[in-house]
Amino acid sequence: MPRPKVVRKAMLQACKWDRDGNLESLVGDPAIVQFNPETLKLTTTNQIANDNNRGGAALQFSSRGTTKLAFELWFDVSARMRDGRAEEDVRTYTAKVATFMKTERRGSGQEVKYIPPGCLFLWGRMLFFGVMESMNENLEYFSDQGVPLRANVSVSLTKQDVQVRNAENGGAGTRRVRPLPQGGSLQDMFGEQWQRQALANDIDDPNRMRAGTPIQA
Repeated sequence: MPRPKVVRKAMLQACKWDRDGNLESLVGDPAIVQFNPETLKLTTTNQIANDNNRGGAALQFSSRGTTKLAFELWFDVSARMRDGRAEEDVRTYTAKVATFMKTERRGSGQEVKYIPPGCLFLWGRMLFFGVMESMNENLEYFSDQGVPLRANVSVSLTKQDVQVRNAENGGAGTRRVRPLPQGGSLQDMFGEQWQRQALANDIDDPNRMRAGTPIQA
């Protein structure tokens, strides 16, 4: 009997990286989307150095650029109603995305800084990590009691210097830690080397691993 098709869900995961821009560790549980995005928009921008030269001098570019990843997510709990009453508020799910917008205060006085958490986006072979620059939430549908049941969330992630990585091919920024994709397995990630990776990561039961489990590779 053929195996049923597994649809991998995109996820957002809080993360930390070192000073060189390499992914260092994952934090907490992943926020798995309800519906995968239809499109992913990547925008890469070079920083133009403004030297105020006259006479139409050639543009000067700095060595650091910015890459942005934008996408839309849909959340819908309208099917979970009984006797015309909503059992859930869709904001229960959108709040998990909003946590990536909450900053952490560091330092004091004139040295105080508000730092957003690192945010990793993973969907199949698409891996991008940076910070959540913006989140725009639209509540689209309500119950008779005014409970929001459907929401559209527009997300923009941004990161300097660290651009898009291929989650299957490693490379800078992905060699230290790789999260287990939704519906994925060690066999999918490492092929014939999966048993060696299980031993290296002290994994006793590879068949019961949760999506987002950090795997050192």
